[in-house]
Amino acid sequence: MNRSRRALVTGGSGDIGGAIAQALAAEDCEVFVHANAQLDRAEAVAETIRANGGAAQALAFDLVDGAATRAALERVLEGGPVPILVHNAGIHDDAPLAGMREEQWRRVIDVSLHGFFHVTQPLLLPMARLRWGRIVCVSSVAAVLGNRGQTNYAAAKSALHGASKSLAREMASRGITVNVVAPGVIAGRMSADSFGEAEIRALVPAGRAGTPEEVASVVRFLCSEAAAYVNGQVIGVNGGMA
Repeated sequence: MNRSRRALVTGGSGDIGGAIAQALAAEDCEVFVHANAQLDRAEAVAETIRANGGAAQALAFDLVDGAATRAALERVLEGGPVPILVHNAGIHDDAPLAGMREEQWRRVIDVSLHGFFHVTQPLLLPMARLRWGRIVCVSSVAAVLGNRGQTNYAAAKSALHGASKSLAREMASRGITVNVVAPGVIAGRMSADSFGEAEIRALVPAGRAGTPEEVASVVRFLCSEAAAYVNGQVIGVNGGMA
């Protein structure tokens, strides 16, 4: 990878997204760090990258809004193709399905799944013209195992598996790979209130939470030249949970 390779990380304001953005910047990519409402956090990630000698800028748009996403991407594409896309954005709004509100179901699926379409589709033809591209979706172990209270989240993330495998078949002849990374329990803001140490030891064979950097290292590899023959795969980063 090099700085002529531009990369977009959705949900780059979060712990995992920020680690991915920094990992790609370390490979001399120019990184666009996306946020929705947390632009200040995305800007902080971009500033850290710039302070370390990299190239990065933050941008904000709502992935659920197809027109807004396309408009934002058109401005980015004015500077050239974006051949590396990491769709990391996602939310969870947990409840047992019997008591889940329709808006809880829709919003979680909107961000992960409809957001995938909105952000990926405009980048594909410029990628295809380059005959090189890397797309990585960040999913969850919940999409593999299921999880109580997360039927919406598991549905959204597992749908990305099918979409990614299908897109991999569509784009492979153009030198574009599409893969999924499915983390387990990862230390950070999203998991801090959900899992205690004893619960983590019971759930995770490795006996600990993973780190955002451990997820980012796998994404970094999948975005590299070395991963050209890894395509259509779901790769777990979960300490042996699945």
